[in-house]
Amino acid sequence: MSVELVEVVRSGFRECVHRGTVVVLDAASEPSLALGAVHLPIFPRSTNKPMQAITLLRNGFEPVDDAELAIATASHYGEPDHVALVRRLLDRFGFDEDALACPPDLPLDERARATVLAGAQEPRRIYMNCSGKHAAMLATCAINGWPTEGYLDQAHPLQQAVIATVADLTGEPEADLGIDGCGLPIIPVSLVNLARVFATMATSDPGSPERRVADAIRAHPRVISGTNGPDLLTMRATPGLVCKIGADGVHAGALPDGSAFAYKIEDGHDRARMPLTLAILHRMGVDWTDAHTELAAPAVLGGGARVGVIRAIPGVV
Repeated sequence: MSVELVEVVRSGFRECVHRGTVVVLDAASEPSLALGAVHLPIFPRSTNKPMQAITLLRNGFEPVDDAELAIATASHYGEPDHVALVRRLLDRFGFDEDALACPPDLPLDERARATVLAGAQEPRRIYMNCSGKHAAMLATCAINGWPTEGYLDQAHPLQQAVIATVADLTGEPEADLGIDGCGLPIIPVSLVNLARVFATMATSDPGSPERRVADAIRAHPRVISGTNGPDLLTMRATPGLVCKIGADGVHAGALPDGSAFAYKIEDGHDRARMPLTLAILHRMGVDWTDAHTELAAPAVLGGGARVGVIRAIPGVV
């Protein structure tokens, strides 16, 4: 079950609507808003990356700095600084790019992609948005003496550790796994427990694996995303917020007091993401600024002019 959450209004007419499921938790991790089937599992896609990074820290991975931990949690845009961080991590543990098992890709960032294409370069594994996570997983295998061949397989010790960590953090029983876009197993989690994980990250003791991941994301929002990325823009406007998007319209985050949110847009369309995230933050009592106002209602353009708006449906969130 899903509900109408975001509408696209063009020249005064409602052009289309995006449906979805959303949960908002108060500081005690109890739902203050639950729309749709928030207790049913979904595939959170890259919103699971913080839990995967927590697994790596729990199993001996020690990043050089917060930027390296952030790239291990990232859905990066393949910009030069992103690629340099992944390369640094690979070099530190003696791996070359071919050790990455994620698929070759072009950078997500338009300028970086244009530069690659202008140089007649082919898609590369290091450009793929999950390459930082894969590099950190290879490092963790090396630290523990686990084989690097087959690290994508759910029976591999690394993936068994991820499964155990997600079960520990979410309290959910093991379930049938999917395969994510980067080739790794993807673990289903309900939205309510996904939000609780982000609350745990935001409120855990400093120095704990959970808090270290949250602090790295907050310190380097551009590293976990890229130029004009949704997470970068949202965290830049909202000091103290830790959040992470996932493909197919998933987003989760938490404020320093432990209040948190998670949602899934039914059709996976990215244009619904920012209006919904900003409407949720407004409901959570975030101090509103001009930056929030601008992000909350992206323009619909016609001939280069503003002819409409994308907005959360008034009174729903």
